[in-house]
Amino acid sequence: MKNKRIIIISSVLVGCLLVYFLLMGSSGSDETSIIVDVEKGEFIVEVAVTGELEAMNSVKITAPLNLRNHRVYDVTVQRIIPEGTVVNKGDFVAMLDQSDLNNRIQDRQLELQEEEAQYEQTQLDTTLQMREERDKLVNLRYEVQQAQLTLDQSQYEPPATIRQNEIALEKAQRTLEQAEEALKIRQQQNVAKMRAAATDVFKDRRELEAMQNVSKEMRIVAPESGMVIYTKNWDGRPIKEGSQVSIWRGGVVAELPDLSEMNSVTYVNEVDIRKIKTGQTVRIGLDAFPDKKLTGEVTKVANVGMQRPNSDAKVFEVMIKVNEVDGTMRPGMTTSNTIITNQFEDVVFVPLEALHNFGDSVSFVFVSDGINYRRQEVKVGHTNADAAIIELGLDDSDRVYLSMPSNETKLSSISLLEELEGKR
Repeated sequence: MKNKRIIIISSVLVGCLLVYFLLMGSSGSDETSIIVDVEKGEFIVEVAVTGELEAMNSVKITAPLNLRNHRVYDVTVQRIIPEGTVVNKGDFVAMLDQSDLNNRIQDRQLELQEEEAQYEQTQLDTTLQMREERDKLVNLRYEVQQAQLTLDQSQYEPPATIRQNEIALEKAQRTLEQAEEALKIRQQQNVAKMRAAATDVFKDRRELEAMQNVSKEMRIVAPESGMVIYTKNWDGRPIKEGSQVSIWRGGVVAELPDLSEMNSVTYVNEVDIRKIKTGQTVRIGLDAFPDKKLTGEVTKVANVGMQRPNSDAKVFEVMIKVNEVDGTMRPGMTTSNTIITNQFEDVVFVPLEALHNFGDSVSFVFVSDGINYRRQEVKVGHTNADAAIIELGLDDSDRVYLSMPSNETKLSSISLLEELEGKR
């Protein structure tokens, strides 16, 4: 009886050991593999990008745009008040470097002095010239009178003498007429010369006055009341002391934003931009306030790509209207934008890590059958950053491996989908 009991216990132990080693043999090599359930439900396709808040409307604070009329196209910010300062209309905002403008003012002053000297010289020359012409005319009139007197006194002289005196009188009269005509022409010429000289002086005076007026505008004041926000230069960096402001680009130094309506400006790469359309919903977060959750809507998508500073990749500007605005939000704050490009209900999906490819045409997953597994072809639909929709090949009762099983080479065949025959 005792021996029988020992035999039974030994048989049970051997059986347990056999079951243990069978289980270890089939799964021991995959003890690190992770198996997850296939999910079914709502699936959201998103594009996550970083943006920056800006006011939808703002008043520009600019350098004097008339600088370009005086061939000054870039100007340096010499001094500027701290960003975020609240100012009233007329308050000081910035001082611009006047070196280039002052040099041009000095040049114009010298030119004006030369033009004024030239005007005075022209005036003296024409006065002297006209006096000489009038004196000459007086002398010619005397000559005509003398010739007339000589003719009158020769009435008893021989005909030849009389004729000679008549010719002398005619010649004197003709010379006088020519001199009178020449005087008129000379007078017109001198008037034109004086007018031209006066015009040059007037033009230089006007330009000098305009330059001096622009010089006064180099001290920039606030056109309205509000909070001063620095604008960004062509390279994306905020304007600061020492920055160059381009007059050709509008000469904007700072802005007074309307904080009641705000956008988040972001840039999307050329791969994801095809997914972005106006009207799409956006989830917005603020780096400065991690707990604040906002919503928005895509209002504008650029048609033409651009190259951002320090980057070779092409990106497209996307404008997102922020639906909720409060007093803590400021232009320039960094936003995290999640653009919802598509949304599906009641679909089957798996993590991206579960997907594998055979060649270029077959996508498959490792489906767990309890102890064993099989390779199952699947038809993949839309994807997001974490998962992919499975249109054919799985249902929500299946479980799949997140990675390739270590003994995967023992299983060489893939269960192909009949629905995809001839379509791969």
